[in-house]
Amino acid sequence: MILPIIAYGDPVLRKVGDNITKDYPQLDVLLENMWETMYNANGVGLAAPQIGLAIRLFVIDTTPFSEDEDLSETEQKALKGFKKVFINAQIEEEIGEEWAFNEGCLSIPDVREDVKRKDTIKIVYWDENFKEQGQTFDGLLARVIQHEYDHIQGVLFTDKLSTLKKQLIKNKLSNISKGKISIDYRMRFPDQKKAR
Repeated sequence: MILPIIAYGDPVLRKVGDNITKDYPQLDVLLENMWETMYNANGVGLAAPQIGLAIRLFVIDTTPFSEDEDLSETEQKALKGFKKVFINAQIEEEIGEEWAFNEGCLSIPDVREDVKRKDTIKIVYWDENFKEQGQTFDGLLARVIQHEYDHIQGVLFTDKLSTLKKQLIKNKLSNISKGKISIDYRMRFPDQKKAR
């Protein structure tokens, strides 16, 4: 089932998510709905707060990035078919040089800005079968994971912008929270009771 994506301005996007257990009600259905919702909106990642749940869960499929001809063959291979579920994730370390990349977010449509992030992360998480995983990721994979991880920490990519950039997009953000935007996927806006 395609769920409405929560728009900028909703308090749930500012909550630090709670850990869940393998007994979380209908986790398999939730994951199926999250994949369907993400693909419907042409996203590469979706975190539970973006569908209204303040829990530590996000999904990622970077396959669309693998078709970027500006990337090296090695990067394209790493991104192709990278599809993972991250439950109760904890980034243990962020290392390497900071680099800028133009980011967007399904909860903040039509806003894209350069965000600086460290190149490499070490992360511990549980997969959809509740098997513990500890891995190191770098490049675009690390970036997508960092972006989604921020969501379960109550952080948005716009928080990482300079004061000037924040001022420049202030009206856009206000319009998003009021539902004054045109989008081609379902969203729920803080100032409206129903999704559209």
